[in-house]
Amino acid sequence: MRGELLEALCCAVERGEGFVKVTGEVGSGKTMLCRMMEHRLAPHIDIIYIANPALLPREVCYAVASELGLATHGLRADEVIRRVQSDLIARHRRGRQVVLLVEEAQAMPLDTLEALRLLSNLETSHDKLLQMVLFGQPELDRHLDLPRMRQLRERITQSFAVPLMPEPAVYDFLAFRLHAAGYRGERLFSVGATRCIARTARGVVRRISILADKALLAAYIDDAGRVELRHAQAAVQDSPFRRRPAMATLRAGMRWLKGTVPAGLSPAFVQAATPKAGDSPAALARRDSSSLHD
Repeated sequence: MRGELLEALCCAVERGEGFVKVTGEVGSGKTMLCRMMEHRLAPHIDIIYIANPALLPREVCYAVASELGLATHGLRADEVIRRVQSDLIARHRRGRQVVLLVEEAQAMPLDTLEALRLLSNLETSHDKLLQMVLFGQPELDRHLDLPRMRQLRERITQSFAVPLMPEPAVYDFLAFRLHAAGYRGERLFSVGATRCIARTARGVVRRISILADKALLAAYIDDAGRVELRHAQAAVQDSPFRRRPAMATLRAGMRWLKGTVPAGLSPAFVQAATPKAGDSPAALARRDSSSLHD
C-alpha cells in the first residue's frame, strides 16, 4: 500500500502538477515517505526543503533563495524574488525541475501558506518553475478548508493520505528494518511479540519502531535468542503510549458514578461493580495485558 502511495506521489511530482498535499497522523511515516521520494525521483529533479514551519510570510522567499544557493544579503524581498525567478528560469532551460518539499505544513501560519501560493506563480507560458509538496498532519486539511485559504486549496491538484500500517504489514516492516540494519538470520521477532507490538502501536510507524527497539533491548538483557512475547510486553509497559488498564478506567468511572447515581440505579450495584481495595496494580495490569495473548 505504501509502495503504491510512493509511486503515485512521485508520478504526480514528475508531471509538475501544481501543489501536491500529503497528510497523515503523527508518527504515520510522512517524513520517511518524503525521504524515500527524494531517492525515487528522476535525476533531472532538484529538491529543496522548508523544514521550519515558523517562517514569517516575508521570510519564505529568503528561505527558498537560500535552498537554491543564492546570495540574499542586503536585498529587499522583491529583489530576492526576482533572483529566485531568474535562477529557476535558468534551471528550466537546462532541463531541470525544482521541487520544494514543505514539512510540518499544518504548523505554518496561514499567511505563510499564502506566501507559498504567491511564490508558485513563478512560471513560464507552459510550465511551473517551482513545484510544491506540502506534508502535514490532518490539521492542514482543516486550515485549507477555511474560506480565506480557498485560492491555495484550489491550486492543489493531488492529495494523498498516509494510511496507518495494518497488522499483517508489521511483520514485513520489522523484517525490512532488520535487513537494512544488516541482520541476515532467521525471523528475530516471534509471532506473539510482533502481534503485541502491532496491536499496541495501532498502525503508527513511529510507535512500531520504538516498541521494537525496546523489545530488542529487553531480549538482549534477557540473553534470549530472539524477541519473545514477554520482551514485547516489557517494551509496552515501558512505553508512554501503552493502553490505559481497563480496570483503571473503570475505577475512575465508578468514582464519578458514585457521586452521580441516577434515580432507580441501586447503590448496591455500584458497590459491587467497584474494584476491590485488595486489587494490586500489578494484578490489574496483568489482567488487562492478557488480551495480547489472544
